[in-house]
Amino acid sequence: MSDALQALRKTLREFARERDWEQFHTPKNLATALSVEAAELLEHFQWLTDEQSRTLDDAKRTAVGEEIADVLLYLLQLADKLDIDPVQAAQRKVRLNAEKYPADRARGRIDKYTKL
Repeated sequence: MSDALQALRKTLREFARERDWEQFHTPKNLATALSVEAAELLEHFQWLTDEQSRTLDDAKRTAVGEEIADVLLYLLQLADKLDIDPVQAAQRKVRLNAEKYPADRARGRIDKYTKL
């Protein structure tokens, strides 16, 4: 895990400890909170066209950034509780996806790997 993620994980542990919130940070609760925050992120894009979603004004970009941060923070806390290195897990998943979606068959297609 990168130094920046390690430092952030430590900060999150201290933040929760100072507030006695560790008791609430079960994997189930963190996964639930993560899902809620992901939905709040999605809400910012609801009803926007594809083009509008690419050209957010400053206020909307700031709000979206805050939701992205919430998603990242809950994801990192969940990974910490389950002793999963999120960078290693992501790298493994990219390798698996490369096998499922070979570039020569998937290029320019939106089909699920079972349809390639």
